[in-house]
Amino acid sequence: MQAQAGSLNLIIDTVSAKHDINTYLNLLTVDGSLVLVGLPPEPLEIGAFNVVMGRRSFSGSNIGGIAETQEMLAFCAEHQITADIELIKAEQINQAFERLEKGDVKYRFVVDMATL
Repeated sequence: MQAQAGSLNLIIDTVSAKHDINTYLNLLTVDGSLVLVGLPPEPLEIGAFNVVMGRRSFSGSNIGGIAETQEMLAFCAEHQITADIELIKAEQINQAFERLEKGDVKYRFVVDMATL
Protein backbone atom coordinates (compact mmCIF):
# COMPACT_ATOMS: atom_id res chain seq x y z
CA MET A 1 0.00 0.00 0.00
CA GLN A 2 2.83 2.43 0.81
CA ALA A 3 4.32 1.92 -2.65
CA GLN A 4 1.01 3.06 -4.20
CA ALA A 5 0.51 6.13 -1.96
CA GLY A 6 -0.53 9.17 -3.99
CA SER A 7 -0.76 7.21 -7.25
CA LEU A 8 -4.47 6.60 -7.95
CA ASN A 9 -6.93 9.01 -9.56
CA LEU A 10 -10.10 7.14 -8.61
CA ILE A 11 -11.08 4.50 -6.08
CA ILE A 12 -14.52 2.91 -6.03
CA ASP A 13 -14.94 1.51 -2.52
CA THR A 14 -17.45 -1.37 -2.43
CA VAL A 15 -16.72 -2.49 1.14
CA SER A 16 -19.91 -2.91 3.17
CA ALA A 17 -18.15 -3.35 6.52
CA LYS A 18 -16.37 -0.99 8.88
CA HIS A 19 -12.88 -0.25 7.51
CA ASP A 20 -10.22 2.45 7.59
CA ILE A 21 -11.20 4.74 4.74
CA ASN A 22 -8.14 6.92 5.41
CA THR A 23 -5.89 4.14 4.12
CA TYR A 24 -7.59 4.44 0.76
CA LEU A 25 -7.71 8.23 0.76
CA ASN A 26 -3.93 8.27 1.10
CA LEU A 27 -3.64 6.27 -2.14
CA LEU A 28 -5.20 9.13 -4.12
CA THR A 29 -3.30 11.69 -6.18
CA VAL A 30 -3.90 15.42 -5.81
CA ASP A 31 -7.51 16.02 -6.91
CA GLY A 32 -8.21 12.25 -6.74
CA SER A 33 -11.66 10.92 -5.84
CA LEU A 34 -12.91 8.12 -3.64
CA VAL A 35 -16.52 7.05 -4.22
CA LEU A 36 -18.18 4.93 -1.55
CA VAL A 37 -20.83 2.56 -2.92
CA GLY A 38 -20.72 0.01 -0.10
CA LEU A 39 -22.87 0.73 2.93
CA PRO A 40 -20.97 -0.01 6.16
CA PRO A 41 -23.26 -0.53 9.18
CA GLU A 42 -21.25 1.94 11.29
CA PRO A 43 -20.01 5.47 10.52
CA LEU A 44 -16.55 5.77 8.96
CA GLU A 45 -14.02 8.13 10.51
CA ILE A 46 -12.42 10.42 7.95
CA GLY A 47 -9.29 12.38 8.79
CA ALA A 48 -9.75 15.92 7.53
CA PHE A 49 -6.08 16.21 6.52
CA ASN A 50 -6.45 13.15 4.29
CA VAL A 51 -8.99 15.08 2.23
CA VAL A 52 -7.87 18.69 2.50
CA MET A 53 -4.11 18.34 2.01
CA GLY A 54 -4.43 16.60 -1.35
CA ARG A 55 -7.60 18.34 -2.54
CA ARG A 56 -9.14 14.89 -2.53
CA SER A 57 -12.85 14.25 -2.95
CA PHE A 58 -14.88 11.76 -0.96
CA SER A 59 -18.37 11.05 -2.23
CA GLY A 60 -20.93 8.30 -2.26
CA SER A 61 -23.67 6.79 -4.32
CA ASN A 62 -26.31 4.30 -3.26
CA ILE A 63 -27.42 3.32 -6.75
CA GLY A 64 -27.52 4.72 -10.24
CA GLY A 65 -30.36 4.52 -12.68
CA ILE A 66 -30.50 2.17 -15.66
CA ALA A 67 -28.80 4.68 -17.99
CA GLU A 68 -25.92 5.28 -15.56
CA THR A 69 -25.50 1.55 -14.94
CA GLN A 70 -25.39 0.82 -18.68
CA GLU A 71 -22.87 3.63 -19.22
CA MET A 72 -20.65 2.22 -16.47
CA LEU A 73 -20.87 -1.32 -17.87
CA ALA A 74 -20.04 -0.11 -21.38
CA PHE A 75 -17.05 1.86 -20.04
CA CYS A 76 -15.79 -1.19 -18.13
CA ALA A 77 -16.19 -3.42 -21.19
CA GLU A 78 -14.37 -0.94 -23.42
CA HIS A 79 -11.46 -0.62 -20.98
CA GLN A 80 -11.43 -4.30 -19.92
CA ILE A 81 -12.19 -3.46 -16.29
CA THR A 82 -13.41 -6.55 -14.49
CA ALA A 83 -14.09 -7.68 -10.94
CA ASP A 84 -12.81 -10.79 -9.22
CA ILE A 85 -15.78 -12.83 -8.05
CA GLU A 86 -16.58 -16.21 -6.59
CA LEU A 87 -19.41 -17.81 -8.54
CA ILE A 88 -21.64 -19.97 -6.36
CA LYS A 89 -24.69 -22.12 -6.91
CA ALA A 90 -28.01 -21.17 -5.32
CA GLU A 91 -27.75 -24.06 -2.85
CA GLN A 92 -24.45 -22.59 -1.57
CA ILE A 93 -26.01 -19.34 -0.33
CA ASN A 94 -26.13 -20.42 3.33
CA GLN A 95 -22.48 -21.47 3.21
CA ALA A 96 -21.58 -18.16 1.59
CA PHE A 97 -23.39 -16.27 4.36
CA GLU A 98 -21.49 -18.27 7.01
CA ARG A 99 -18.23 -17.42 5.27
CA LEU A 100 -19.18 -13.74 5.23
CA GLU A 101 -19.75 -13.83 8.98
CA LYS A 102 -16.31 -15.46 9.48
CA GLY A 103 -14.57 -12.98 7.17
CA ASP A 104 -13.50 -15.86 4.93
CA VAL A 105 -14.26 -14.08 1.65
CA LYS A 106 -11.68 -12.77 -0.80
CA TYR A 107 -14.06 -11.71 -3.59
CA ARG A 108 -17.73 -10.87 -3.96
CA PHE A 109 -20.12 -13.76 -4.23
CA VAL A 110 -22.19 -13.97 -7.40
CA VAL A 111 -25.08 -16.43 -7.47
CA ASP A 112 -25.43 -18.39 -10.71
CA MET A 113 -29.15 -17.87 -11.31
CA ALA A 114 -29.23 -20.87 -13.69
CA THR A 115 -28.89 -23.07 -10.58
CA LEU A 116 -32.22 -21.99 -9.07
